[in-house]
Amino acid sequence: MMETRASKKRSNTKQNLQLVVPKRQRVVFSKLPDLNLRVYQTRQKLQSQINPNLKKSTTTTTKTLPFLNNSNLDKPVYNKTNAECDHQQIIEPYVSDIDDYHRTFEKKGRPTVGYIENVQSEVTINMRGTLVDWLMKVADKFKLLPETLHLCISYIDRFLSLKSVTETNLRLLGVSSMLIASKYEEIASPKAVAFCKIADNTYELSEVLKMEAEILKSLNYEMGNPNVTTFLKRFVGLAYGNQKNSNLQFEYLCDYLADLSLLEYESIRFLPSVVAASVIFLARFIIQPEVHCWTPSLCECLGYKSSELKECVVILHDLYFSRRAASLKILRNKYNRKKFKSVANLPSPLEVPTHYFEEA
Repeated sequence: MMETRASKKRSNTKQNLQLVVPKRQRVVFSKLPDLNLRVYQTRQKLQSQINPNLKKSTTTTTKTLPFLNNSNLDKPVYNKTNAECDHQQIIEPYVSDIDDYHRTFEKKGRPTVGYIENVQSEVTINMRGTLVDWLMKVADKFKLLPETLHLCISYIDRFLSLKSVTETNLRLLGVSSMLIASKYEEIASPKAVAFCKIADNTYELSEVLKMEAEILKSLNYEMGNPNVTTFLKRFVGLAYGNQKNSNLQFEYLCDYLADLSLLEYESIRFLPSVVAASVIFLARFIIQPEVHCWTPSLCECLGYKSSELKECVVILHDLYFSRRAASLKILRNKYNRKKFKSVANLPSPLEVPTHYFEEA
C-alpha cells in the first residue's frame, strides 16, 4: 500500500516530536527557572514543527514568562488584613446602594403576623419555640453559620404563614428548612441523610426531600431575603468602628441577642433591620449601662430613632433575663461558654431607663 503524502508528513512530525522531548532528570530548586525556560523553548519548537507558518518569537523575556519575573517577589503577600482593606475599598462606593436595596427587599416575603392563631390548628407558640431551640442545637452540631440558622427560621415562619402543619411534621419542616438554608449559605452543606440521622431517623429520606420541594414551591423559590445577620454585620462595625481593636465581647453579645430574637414568636412583627438596630442598642446598654446607648450618629447611620426601637428592645431585654422563653436553655448554655466570653451571664440593670428612648 502506498503511503500518502499527508500520512508521511504526520509520521515525520511524530518522529521529530519524540526527538525534541527533553530528558527527564532531577533538578534542584535553584534550577527550576532554567527548567521552565527549557520547557517553554521546547514548546515553541514543537509548535513551529507542527505549523511551519507560525511566526517565531525572536526573544524570550520575562514578559512572556511571568513566572521568571523576579519583580513578583516584591508584591505584598496575601493576608487577612490586606484582603479586608481591599474589600473595604471595593465595597465602600456601593454601601449606600446595598443598604437601600436590603431595606427595600426585607419588606418582601415576610411571615404573616399572627399566623399561629389564624393559620395553624395544631402548632402552638411553645411548640415553635421548642423547635427553634432544637434547631439551634442542630446548627451548633453541624457548625453552621449564623446566617444559615436565621434563614432556616425565616423559611419556617414563612411556610407556616401559608400552610397548616401537623405536630408530627413540625420537626420535618425544621430539618428540611435547615437543609435548604445550608445549601444556600454553606460552602459544604450537610447531606440530607445527615439531617435524617440527627432527627433520630424519625423521617425517611424521601419525606425530607418531599418536604424540601414543598417549602421551595410555597416560598416561590425566594430564598435569599435579608435577615437580622445581614444588617448586623454592618451595624456592629458602625457601632464599634471608632475603636482600634475588635471587641469580641461586644460582637458575641450582639450575636447572642440576635439569636435570642429567633426564640420569640412576637419578634416576627419587626423588620430584620429593626431587630438588628435594637440588638446594637441593648448590647451597648448591657456593656455600659451608665452611658446613653443611642447617639445621633448611630441614629443617622442605622436609620432609626431610639423611640422606634423601644418595643423591640424591651422584648430582647426580657429574653436576656429569661423573662420570656425561660425553658429554652440550649442557646443560653452555648453563649455561657468561655469561648463566647460568657456573654449570656453579663450583669445588666433589670430595666432600661425610659429616658434612653428619648431623643439624644
